[in-house]
Amino acid sequence: MSSDHPGPPGGHQPYPRPYLEPAANPTWIGRVQPGNYQPAPGNPGGLPQQTWAAPPVSRGRRSPGTLPLLLAGAILVFGSLLLVVPFLLGNTGITGFVIGFIASLIPLSVVLLTVRLIDRWEPEPNRLLWFAFTWGAAVSIAGTLLIQPLFALAAPTTSEEAFTYFMATVQAPIVEEFTKSLGLLLLILGARKYFDGPVDGVVFAFTIAAGFAFTENILYFGREIASSSEPGTDLVRIFILRGVMSPFAHAIFTGTTGLIMGFAARRWHSGYAVVAFAIGLLPAMFLHNRWNSMGQDFLLDYFVVQVPIFLIAALGIIFLRLAEGKLTRQRLLEYARAGWFTPAEVEMLATSQGRRQAVRWAASRGRAAQMRAFIKGATALAFTRQRILSGRDVPVHQQDELDHLRAIPELRAAVLH
Repeated sequence: MSSDHPGPPGGHQPYPRPYLEPAANPTWIGRVQPGNYQPAPGNPGGLPQQTWAAPPVSRGRRSPGTLPLLLAGAILVFGSLLLVVPFLLGNTGITGFVIGFIASLIPLSVVLLTVRLIDRWEPEPNRLLWFAFTWGAAVSIAGTLLIQPLFALAAPTTSEEAFTYFMATVQAPIVEEFTKSLGLLLLILGARKYFDGPVDGVVFAFTIAAGFAFTENILYFGREIASSSEPGTDLVRIFILRGVMSPFAHAIFTGTTGLIMGFAARRWHSGYAVVAFAIGLLPAMFLHNRWNSMGQDFLLDYFVVQVPIFLIAALGIIFLRLAEGKLTRQRLLEYARAGWFTPAEVEMLATSQGRRQAVRWAASRGRAAQMRAFIKGATALAFTRQRILSGRDVPVHQQDELDHLRAIPELRAAVLH
């Protein structure tokens, strides 16, 4: 950026030696096959080139993008609600449904806030997050209700206890994880442009699981109101168990599937997606089974097994977020070598501290929104380059790359003026 404006954006510093060295892949998450590597397009005008416009590019026929996925999802959600809502009302009654709905908003908010924090670096489109949430809240619940009777036929009938245990530890892990993760499979096949790494997989999986747990909580909370002789006491008990002690249970179960599918998405092939879906179901079902199998020693199992699992999951997500930052930096460095960014800009755009300082600096000049747009555009550019270097749909993503590069000078200028 222009050195006429002091602050984080920086000016025309000379490029230190590391910026001029051949491109490398220093982090495991950003590795590409040597045969797929290609240099970034050069900036014909050089920095700061705030008014450069790329020459027109011949555009082929645009794909419909995510529209078919969203339309199919909307139809499935509408049909699912025709089954799910009567089921809930039949088990909870109007009063139980309303109270259960309100109470379920609390753990839902906690999980969705966590999703937002995880997704802040490279946010997914809101339309796909809505697809994920409604899939979990409606379609996966409807799928579970339809498949569940088949497992009931295979359940032991020697006693009610044996039947209930089978349905909780066998049916629920298999059916619920399968129906939830089907949404992940549709996303990776129908919106692969946006599902290109483990963080994306975790974000979509957590969102689907948040929707599923939301509807399930309405059922559990509302049923306590409708059937208990002491509804207030029992509601508090079940809320502490599900809303306080385990709001992330479903998220962690399904998150393992999303993580594995996200790694498969790094090397795109529809066959990899299907295989990753099948493999990813195994740890999700296992963790779900272990949770539902906790009995008299619940508190011991909870603190000895479940809490460590949660902490490991949290550390893993933090690690993946840090890796996203490194990936952004190494890809923007390649654009810096091609003349699109200064070294100071790369450090600003590719580190959390740099971003915070940049937004504060821009806010002092009334340009916070413009700075956020510049950060978002540069991040999208970095991840588009990663898709190109991974060999996935290269012509499509090269067109996206040119679109992003056209926007960069305008986004920079909007911050400075």
